[in-house]
Amino acid sequence: MKLTAVHTDIFHPRENLPAFIVRHLPSVPEKSILAVASKLLALWKGEIVPYESPAQKEELILRESTAALKTPLAWLTVKDGMVMTNAGIDESNADGKLLLLPKNGYVVADELRQTLRARWNVTNLGVLITDSMILPLRAGVTASAVAYAGFRGVKDLRGTPDIFGKKLEVTLVNAADSLASAAALCMGEGNEQSPLCVIENAPVKFSDVINAAEIKYPVENDLYTPLFKASGLIKKGEYND
Repeated sequence: MKLTAVHTDIFHPRENLPAFIVRHLPSVPEKSILAVASKLLALWKGEIVPYESPAQKEELILRESTAALKTPLAWLTVKDGMVMTNAGIDESNADGKLLLLPKNGYVVADELRQTLRARWNVTNLGVLITDSMILPLRAGVTASAVAYAGFRGVKDLRGTPDIFGKKLEVTLVNAADSLASAAALCMGEGNEQSPLCVIENAPVKFSDVINAAEIKYPVENDLYTPLFKASGLIKKGEYND
């Protein structure tokens, strides 16, 4: 697998994102996946709020999340079926604004994919929208896929044998988040100004079918649900549990 971060100019609010991408990346090989920082989609679609005060930001966090727990460092929230800080609202590299995660992320990812596929004249193309995430009890940030299009984000290995012939019973491989994390490592988190990353030879199945539900795990079966309930992030009765 080959990952190539793309240095760009600064992207401005409501600028034409497909044109911006093609200007910096005139072509990609067939069966490439383009990782795009979620900030670009927020700016493209106008998901921007001028920063006014900490109270205003807190109100936005509560509005944008389906569950929220205040911690000494940030709000721990659930948004779009993902656990994240501050409902994904970001101030870094935002020039005094608050950037929200794009609404209908999978639809927007596919819109971008269809336009780029035509511009680049390729058949198999994936688009992966990335955002920074923090893993419990681990130092530093990594990244996750907030949306994607053009490929299957989860590999189902249930029923297949391991190297000793034992059938796997529960193993699902999260390809989308794995690729997002690898791409973000190349794109950087500071002043690298590389919000795009081309991923070649990714071990995924390309598909025109978008299945946003495949990567969302049922809360009643999730390993972390008891911990979330004990902390108060997920209250009894939420999410039909």
